[in-house]
This record gives sequence, structure tokens and C-alpha cells, in this order.
Amino acid sequence: MTLKFITFEGGEGTGKSTQAKLLAERLHNAGHEAVLTREPGGSPVAEEIRALILKQKPQSPVAEFLLFAAARAEHLDVTIKPALDRGSFVICDRYIHSTRVYQGALGGIDSILIADVEARTVAPYLPAITFFMDLDPEAGLVRAAQRGALNRYDANALAWHRELREAFLREAQDDRSRSCVLDANRTEAAIAADIWSHVSTTFNLGQP
Repeated sequence: MTLKFITFEGGEGTGKSTQAKLLAERLHNAGHEAVLTREPGGSPVAEEIRALILKQKPQSPVAEFLLFAAARAEHLDVTIKPALDRGSFVICDRYIHSTRVYQGALGGIDSILIADVEARTVAPYLPAITFFMDLDPEAGLVRAAQRGALNRYDANALAWHRELREAFLREAQDDRSRSCVLDANRTEAAIAADIWSHVSTTFNLGQP
């Protein structure tokens, strides 16, 4: 059975959170249960870990990776698995690809370690669709600044954000069976229409 699990990935200011929210609302309006959640976070303990991670970067990259892994394990058990098991859609703002990019490609954590932890915590709860929101990093940073205080990831140099974008595009290429790359330099409505078309076709929902 295909899990009704949809994730959104991408760099800062690409509109992931907005599109995840719009999709959850459209599913609700079409009569479907849809749980909107995020990572890191999505459950009480995971939200506390999120606050800790964003407040201060651990000196050890492995410690940072394991904190994200702990938050995900708790998020899965408390929020994601119960919702999927009862047949609900789950719409998640960031998931495994963010770990592979931020802690792996840019943070130096061995991909073998990441894959091993995923196999022991995430599988078989993998998304049916992952939307990669693609946007020029300069435009994304402008958007991020407009929404309020920058977090420690937003505040990295432009070159870092360019590397981030390329790493996400590699992830999409490597995981083609579930990936959909979207041009995020368009109106919210245009992007949302493409997302709904992909989701409704994948899950045979039709047009509400």
C-alpha cells in the first residue's frame, strides 16, 4: 500500500512551509484527513530538540546529526506513524533529504551512517512524493529576511546556500522515483496548482 506521505524540501525561503500548508488545506477541503507537520519538530519532545538545535550549533557534527535523528524518531512514533497507519495524509515540511543535505553533504557526516540510522528509524515510512522547491539562493534569502529574524542556517554565506541548492538537486536526481522538482520563482497559486495536479494523479483524487 502506498503511504499517503508527502514531504517538502529545499533551501531557505523557497516557500516549502507555505505550499505544505496550502496542500493540507486543499486536502481538508476535498474531504480528506491531512496532518500538517514539520521537522525538526512535530511532537512535544521533538519541538524541544528543535529549539535546542536552532539556539546553538553543537560543536560536534555527529552530535548535531544524532539530535536530528532523535527528533525524527520521536516525531515518527508520536505523529507520523499513527496518522499514516489510520489512512490519513501526512504533509511534512522537511524530512530525510534535509538531513542528507544539511548534515551530510554540507555537514560532513558519512552517508553510510546516515543511511544506517534511516534504515533503523525511518523505514518503511518513506514519502510517496517529495517536492523539491528550487529557487535562486539570493531570492530565497531575501524572502527569508522578509519573514523575520534569520535562524543560524539562514545567516550562512551565499556560497553556502548555493552549495545547499545543488545538494538538494542531487538528492532529487538520486531519488527520481518519488521526487518532483518545482520552480519556486512563480506565484503561490501556480506552484500550488502543479502540486495538486501531481498529488491528485498519484493518489487518484480527481478534482475537488
